[in-house]
Amino acid sequence: MPGEWYAQLSKPAWNPPNWIFGPVWTALYLMMAVAAWRIWRLGGFGGQRRPLILFFIQLALNAAWSPLFFGLKEPGLAFAEILVLWLAIVLTIAAFRRADRLAAGLLVPYLAWVSFASVLNFTLWRMNA
Repeated sequence: MPGEWYAQLSKPAWNPPNWIFGPVWTALYLMMAVAAWRIWRLGGFGGQRRPLILFFIQLALNAAWSPLFFGLKEPGLAFAEILVLWLAIVLTIAAFRRADRLAAGLLVPYLAWVSFASVLNFTLWRMNA
């Protein structure tokens, strides 16, 4: 998905190799799914409305980042969006924690990765502005 545009960007020395993204996102999505399932089993959408709405909001924001960054080639806009995503993940973790601490904990690596990705996104934006 990155394509030629991404390959030609100036990148910091600490930019991860492209091959790492697939395994990392696979593990993160698996943990996210298990976390959401743990919340769902505590009452479904009726019983866990707020945590699940927050989960789906952050999931939609997650899905929106790639088209902004890679599709529109707008790292600045993608950076603004990833900050909103980061906040949505924090709110989701807080809501999950009230219902199931393990479910909340399963989202912490995701928050860590998005934190790293935010710094990388900002750096790529500034290096290539």
